[in-house]
Amino acid sequence: MSFWRRNRKYWWIAGVTLGILCLCMGAVDGQFSIIWKKAVMICMECIGIG
Repeated sequence: MSFWRRNRKYWWIAGVTLGILCLCMGAVDGQFSIIWKKAVMICMECIGIG
């Protein structure tokens, strides 16, 4: 068996860890509030308020 097939079950752990790390880096950088404001504006435009 190759290295990649034996360790396939651990790749998802590495992917989830990398995703959480990227989310934390964005939150520390202040990107969460920017994305939240954009999401609220898009929702308000969809229902015709904004």
